[in-house]
Formats: sequence, C-alpha cells, structure tokens
Amino acid sequence: MDYFTISAPVKTSFTEKRSEFIGYLSPVLTNDEAIEFINSVKADHRKAKHHVYAYILRDSNITRYSDDGEPQGTAGVPVLDILQKKGLTDICCVVVRYFGGILLGGGGLVRAYSHSAALSCEEAEIRHMCESTPLMLRMDYPLYGKALNCFPKYGILQKSENFGTDVFLEIIVRNEVCEALIKELTDLSGGKIQIQAGKTEYADFSSVEGS
Repeated sequence: MDYFTISAPVKTSFTEKRSEFIGYLSPVLTNDEAIEFINSVKADHRKAKHHVYAYILRDSNITRYSDDGEPQGTAGVPVLDILQKKGLTDICCVVVRYFGGILLGGGGLVRAYSHSAALSCEEAEIRHMCESTPLMLRMDYPLYGKALNCFPKYGILQKSENFGTDVFLEIIVRNEVCEALIKELTDLSGGKIQIQAGKTEYADFSSVEGS
C-alpha cells in the first residue's frame, strides 16, 4: 500500500499574541525513534512551557499525541489532525510554545497549534512511497532504444545503466504495473531482453510525473 512521509526534518516558527510557537517535523520509523525525537526537542527547549507532540507510525499502526499541559483537546489533537489531513505517516511533529503572558483561549490554542503543524508540513519535502520491484535488464544495443521508449508510460525510476558488450539497466517499477512492463519488454524483444526481478521494496516515486 502506498503512503506519504517526508524526506528530512524541518523547523518553522511564528508568534501569536507574544507566544512563540516553534514547529518541528521529522520522519520516524519506530516508537523509539519518535520518543527520541520528542526528547531531543525538549532538551533543546528546556525553558519552554509546553512541548506538544503527535506522531503516526505504520509500524503496529501507532497513533499518539500529548497536550503537555495545555487544556485537553486544544494542542495534541489539532497537531495530529493536521498530520492526518495531510495523509502523512512515519512522521512526528513537536510544537514548542514559549508562553508570552497573554491567554489565547481554547479556540486560539487550537488555531495556533494547527497553524504550526501546517506550516511545518508545507515546508517539508513530501515523499510518495510505493510498493515496487527492482528489475535488472540485460539487452543488446538495438533493443535499448525500444526499451527506453516504453518506460515513460510506466513511470519507472532508473537507478543505473552500464554499457559494455551488452546494455545493463537497473530500474524500479511500481508493483501495480510491473507485470505489464515485463510483458511489454518480453513482447517487443521476442524474449531477448533478460529480466531479473529483485525483492519487493518501498521506493520514493514523488519525482516521477503523475505519481
């Protein structure tokens, strides 16, 4: 099943009625990684009054959040809601608040924490991770052009190419179109393109147009 995450950590900030909200967003794969990230942000902002967080993991289908002292439902849930609306997973968001002395009220807190999480998501580079299969192709030179011509409609990722006595191409193709691509390569070459499939993996197809 495809999923969306981010490629690297990001940090954003804004001020609302003298309270500073600093948003941190990071890719994480496990519960331990999420907790480690949360603790590292807390360590960097020991004087902050609140360290609100939310995270979503594919591993064990974990979803957790904390208001960290803010009124119930005004902080962690809004942050989690933004992550879910963005369709992100394997993700952890921590919003640090330095209290500025002016109360924001329940609605103001919801808006502020939502805005902080949304800012971080907008700043991040999104990765579209798809179940895929690596293919190693071996062919003679006359078939190279034919193979290249059929690739675009399958949205493949090309990892490497080597030109020796024969042409060797290493590509990654989404599982949903892998069988069709193999059939087309076999048909157009009369079975002369050697195709070796690797183990199914997740790969980032966000750079491929139409993915």
